[in-house]
Amino acid sequence: MKFKVDRETFLKPLQFVSGVVERKQTLAVLANALIVLRDGELSLTCSDSEVEIVARVAITDCDDEGEITVPAKKLTDICKSLPVGAMLEMSIQDAKFIIKSGRSRFSLTTLPASEFPNVEERVGLLDFNLPRVLLRSLLEQTSFAMANQDVRYYLNGLLLEVGDGLIRAVATDGHRLALSESKLGLAIEDTRQVVIPKKAVLELARVFSFSEGDDELTISLSSNHIRIANKDLTFISKLIDGRFPDYKRVIPSQDGTVFIVDKEELRSALQRTAILSNEKYRGVRLKLSQNCIYLYANNPEQEAAEEQVFAEYGGEEKEIGFNLGYLLDVLGVIHGEQARFAISAGSNTLLIRGVESENSIYVVMPMKL
Repeated sequence: MKFKVDRETFLKPLQFVSGVVERKQTLAVLANALIVLRDGELSLTCSDSEVEIVARVAITDCDDEGEITVPAKKLTDICKSLPVGAMLEMSIQDAKFIIKSGRSRFSLTTLPASEFPNVEERVGLLDFNLPRVLLRSLLEQTSFAMANQDVRYYLNGLLLEVGDGLIRAVATDGHRLALSESKLGLAIEDTRQVVIPKKAVLELARVFSFSEGDDELTISLSSNHIRIANKDLTFISKLIDGRFPDYKRVIPSQDGTVFIVDKEELRSALQRTAILSNEKYRGVRLKLSQNCIYLYANNPEQEAAEEQVFAEYGGEEKEIGFNLGYLLDVLGVIHGEQARFAISAGSNTLLIRGVESENSIYVVMPMKL
């Protein structure tokens, strides 16, 4: 294997794939990136045995085809440290991976490509296309509500549901829920549901952060894998084997106490209130009054914060407590200038959505203060 490529062309796909590599590995080869050069195309693959990412780039200056695995983090750090616009010359010599650039020369250890495991992939049960910007939006609108190491393992991921002409993403940790949906030009008989692990969701969001564009993604769902691909990238992840809870049961009706606020004004007030809130419970009391919301927070040091925010509200006075971190998370992803809040009459559950957007809804459970 021998080829030349400029730093930016090589570094971008390398950054796509290398983030999936864990610091501690069960197999030594999983710390490596698989590099394959064939027919003028260079592919870079990294995996943690649960998630696999493959990035491809065209190479015009190459002599010999081949495949090898190289330490992913070291290779990434070397390429990042070289100057912008540098030309890289890479080759294999005596089982070492050699990188030359200007007056710099690096020699990395290798492992055979045959030792690199592939994530087992089954035949897709459902295949469809989706604009990249749409999938990215679904993840951004919901992924923050995923649980973190919950014993209910199916909550440590994101539900992707396809059916009734819609694609829907749902995440919940038992205390809050985020749902976002979009129309999908696909007619299927039965609704399909898969639960994508949290790490895979975060890795996919990270990959999207490196790239722009509105190209079409081909998504394939099987009984135990999801595959997302375009001409430059393939992302494969195992799925969580578990039944996601019936999220529709926890979404309250829109009847109850309703008020509308300026999203940024409320967000700023909550951020200031958070400074003096209890660091453990992160509670804030919301007191509704005529055309106004009062925010109260205090901590064990007997410090307190009070904020006042204008709101479109004409009902009776009402006071209720919530986790202010949950409210800030929702306000950080809602589109538009105004947010609509509805407090259910029975459970005091809070239903939030953007006034200008009907595609995403958020549920936050109350807390005692």
